[in-house]
Amino acid sequence: MDMKNRVRFILLLTGITLILVSSDISDDEYTPGPVTYNARSLVIDKNPLLIFSGSIHYPRSTPDMWPEILQKAKDGGLNTIETYVFWNIHEPVQGQYNFTGNYDLVKFIKLIGEKKMYAILRLGPFIQAEWNLGGLPFWLREIPDIIFRSYNEPYMVHMKKYTEVIINMMKAEGLFAPQGGPIILAQIENEYNHVQETYRERGIQYIKWAADMATGLYPEIPWIMCKQKDAPPNVISTCNGRHCADTFTGPNGPDKPALWTENWTAQYRVFGDPPSQRAAEDIAFSVARFLMNNGSMTNYYMYHGGTNFGRTSSSFVTTRYYDEAPLDEFGLIREPKWSHLRDLHSTLRLIKKPFLLGDRSVQDIDDNIQIATYEMPESNLCAAFLSNRHKKIHRTIEFRGKSYFLPRRSVSILPDCKTVVFSTELIVAQHNSRTFIPSKKANNLKWESYRETIPTFKDLPVHHKSPIELTSMTKDTTDYLWYSTSLHLDSDDLPMRPDIYPVIQIQSLGDALLAFVNGEYVGFGHGSHVENSFTFSKPVSFKPGANHISILAMTVGLPNSGAYMEKRFSGIRVVVLQGMSTGALDITLNEWGHKVGSEGELLELFTEEGSKKVKWGPVSGPGTPITWYKTYFPTPDGNDPVAIRMERMGKGVVWVNGHNIGRYWENYRSPLGAPSQTEYHIPRSFLQSKNNLLVVYEESGGTISGVMIHTVVRDIICSFMYEDYPPSIDSWTMDNDVLKALEEKPKPKARLTCDHEKVIKEIQFASFGNPWGSCGTYMQGTCQSPNAKKVIEMACLGKESCTVPLDRAFLGEANGDSCAQEKVKRLAIQARCAKKKET
Repeated sequence: MDMKNRVRFILLLTGITLILVSSDISDDEYTPGPVTYNARSLVIDKNPLLIFSGSIHYPRSTPDMWPEILQKAKDGGLNTIETYVFWNIHEPVQGQYNFTGNYDLVKFIKLIGEKKMYAILRLGPFIQAEWNLGGLPFWLREIPDIIFRSYNEPYMVHMKKYTEVIINMMKAEGLFAPQGGPIILAQIENEYNHVQETYRERGIQYIKWAADMATGLYPEIPWIMCKQKDAPPNVISTCNGRHCADTFTGPNGPDKPALWTENWTAQYRVFGDPPSQRAAEDIAFSVARFLMNNGSMTNYYMYHGGTNFGRTSSSFVTTRYYDEAPLDEFGLIREPKWSHLRDLHSTLRLIKKPFLLGDRSVQDIDDNIQIATYEMPESNLCAAFLSNRHKKIHRTIEFRGKSYFLPRRSVSILPDCKTVVFSTELIVAQHNSRTFIPSKKANNLKWESYRETIPTFKDLPVHHKSPIELTSMTKDTTDYLWYSTSLHLDSDDLPMRPDIYPVIQIQSLGDALLAFVNGEYVGFGHGSHVENSFTFSKPVSFKPGANHISILAMTVGLPNSGAYMEKRFSGIRVVVLQGMSTGALDITLNEWGHKVGSEGELLELFTEEGSKKVKWGPVSGPGTPITWYKTYFPTPDGNDPVAIRMERMGKGVVWVNGHNIGRYWENYRSPLGAPSQTEYHIPRSFLQSKNNLLVVYEESGGTISGVMIHTVVRDIICSFMYEDYPPSIDSWTMDNDVLKALEEKPKPKARLTCDHEKVIKEIQFASFGNPWGSCGTYMQGTCQSPNAKKVIEMACLGKESCTVPLDRAFLGEANGDSCAQEKVKRLAIQARCAKKKET
């Protein structure tokens, strides 16, 4: 930001801050206008804003999914959507831009505005995001003398040019808040502190240059840098992590708000990983703790993770992304995460006036108990947060003359400093579970196959003394590069005993490879997310005379983090034949042939036209490597999401009607013995009314008959509550700054709600007493009210939603209740939803 613009921004900020001393807060959160900030919060058109944001990445879903995903985010209590901008999809070839389809950034931002939500634009251009090469285009590596993310003239020239393209596009469409659009914040760079020391003085120079460049391009909104402790003064440093209340030392200046740009809702997964989870209670606890410690923004990373279509995922990252988010990969609501956070947002909105405008006071009772109050003495407004940080021990504390029970690791929120309306540890929202249902209509699959020819040295067009580094050949246009060499062996070269075989040893820089000798499959080897490089060793059979060694090497996404990303390499490095009669034979310099891509890719066998270029045959016997399969299937009925289950396959890629839905990898098992992902999303927008072309490229060998088409639902809904839980948030309202109950003496209630156009068809489990377990696995305890299930069925069956009060008179009876003496009962319900006409 130049001096003139910086002075202008500071004067505007000062003026707005002075106005806010005596101003109120608009109930309408969406009021685009000038964006400033003070030490408490962002200020939009003179209104201080408590920001509930969620990361939703436009290329990880499809345009037809965007409106519903955004609406569910808004219904979940969000008022802001955060997205990265992905350089390598927008400029895949230098100077050639693509903003169409699910890359239509402008359309996505406009949809956010139409939903009356704000947007945070994280330009990067390095974004990490478990995205191929961290979002940087591969052609950037080809620029002479370039060093990524350093004070390096070639890099800075291209970074600024791209940033200008995006900023000018947003300005031309009027998408910044001062123009009446939704964008209120923008981010430059991303978690640079991780690599800054590597670049020494040039790292310090670069980060200052990046801040000045960005704020100079558009100084009308604040710019941020995440996880940048020494961020320049013209940007705001923000926090990323799971518990920023405990790890964030604060923004880079006393006049700046505390903003949380990434609150991880789970963890992304890589092939070979076990499942990743994070409890709704822990997320809610972390948000409440951050806000009671002076934060005013949280962004859930991710709120909807979506799908890494095609080759977009970074090194070894699964095709499914952040499936444990409040909205799962398919855009379905994951409970209780979605509703518990919605209830938290609703509670915090009740207190936003004292929270943003009141006086804050903090009392540390001990190392674990903390009380934060926000008061406006002139109006008697008061809100309180009561926090217990201990991981195991519940506590009871005194606060203003009353006793309050604080569960372990929880925050209780009192909008009037008297009444507990929400506890982060006590979930009153419903739960659900996901089911993959085989399609009755789509699974009469008649497969045909085509196996690629194994090329030899003379078949490959590019020859070199030694194996060439993989990505320098492929330019990241494909995962695959063929290597082949030929050598003449005499009988004296071979082992003398028939029970001893030579061993081929291949040192690879990553990520995986298939080896063939004389057209016969030798084996498959791969690295991992932790260590891409590996050594492949397998026994082989040679013959006297000419022998052909062919290797299909491949990447599984390019790295997305770390320093000197322009110097990451893949492919085979050294090849040695061990156990020969003449000793180990190093054939690295034997002269090698190379060819970019697989045969089927080059022929585009995954398209209707391309599939006609080869002769397909029937599928018989066990699956073979480097084999293409094709079939047709009708579109499953209804509107439920569609997935393909790749059980019993190995590793490869799937296309539907020419759309690459991503990499699968079934034979890379987690330590639990299962694949990291088995079901893969097929967006309905990829489907035709009938005759959908399904093509699978199986690299290592699998059984195609195990592949099935499924629909995806979350029709099993549950509730699990105790009698002493607080009533739900919709039992309360603020009326003229006074907290009021909407019913006399509100009590906790179990609430069950089916998806739109579905009703509760069956109560599969119900127990009021001491049941235990989780949704899908509830078990009866030692006692229960005998009439509970019958009462619940009467209250819920045939309805889209129902409420069940946790009331002994309602759920029990005087005679025969074996739980009558239980001090605190609990209620567990499991129901099945279905369309009205379904059984």
